[in-house]
Amino acid sequence: MSPSDLCLSPLEQVDPLRFTVSSGACDCHAHIFGPKKMFPFIADRSYTPPEASIEAYKNMHRKLGITRAVIVQPSVYGTDNQVTLTAIKQYGNENARGIAVVDNDVSELELERLHEKGIRGVRFNLLFKGGAQFKYLERISSKIAPFNWHVQILMDVSELQLITDRLRRLPTEIVFDHMGHISTNHGTNNLGFQALINLIKEGRAWVKLSGNYRISSAKPSYKDAEAFARALISASQKRVVWGSDWPHPGLHDTMPNDGALLNALDEYAASDQLKHAILVNNPAELYGFNTSPKGSEYDK
Repeated sequence: MSPSDLCLSPLEQVDPLRFTVSSGACDCHAHIFGPKKMFPFIADRSYTPPEASIEAYKNMHRKLGITRAVIVQPSVYGTDNQVTLTAIKQYGNENARGIAVVDNDVSELELERLHEKGIRGVRFNLLFKGGAQFKYLERISSKIAPFNWHVQILMDVSELQLITDRLRRLPTEIVFDHMGHISTNHGTNNLGFQALINLIKEGRAWVKLSGNYRISSAKPSYKDAEAFARALISASQKRVVWGSDWPHPGLHDTMPNDGALLNALDEYAASDQLKHAILVNNPAELYGFNTSPKGSEYDK
């Protein structure tokens, strides 16, 4: 598949939920694309997404009862974070945060500007072109530590054990995307996945219960991802958050339903208390949201 081939658009239909979503629930992983005339893609990219507007994203949240968001800078924009900053503002600064991509020589002044606009972390994308370079992990981590930001990593953790000592030395928190983005074919006893489990148990890492469709071999149910999600929750109920990964960039064959993706959390976390922690309390701590959420436009 060529990087220029247009990816699928997200589904407009949202399956009904099987549980009641708590007030202040946060979608901790999503992207906004476009408008293309305002925010052009970088030439050296791994995929080409269709436009996915903040209005469409908020409409999906209305259907699910979600009132908070973490907008993640997608690789197709490189280090120009304006699309993400604009999305944070349009969603509402009280209820939105962002993850940026920066150069290794980013200035303190620029980091201050990004912080004021809601950025709370820097993403290292080891799977797609356009991310911060991993060789500068320590340098960037030391720059963002004074802002209490974290490092967010998109990687296949099947060989994570090879770099865990390096990660333990970082002065920041570490957040892993998409349950470690490891194929379920590896099994939960994989050394890399167990390295992730250990980092979570040690209080050195967080993980996003997102992207089950990216790691699953049991499509369209994605049922085989459940064992991985349960293992991550068992490592620490306080260091897991949930994300939709809307609009699911990079897909060309099958598009998941956002209602089904949130319903999967009901299978991973059976109790209402645990789902509340994953959707409300844990994101509030990680991203600095008010623990007593104010009303949003969705309450009106």
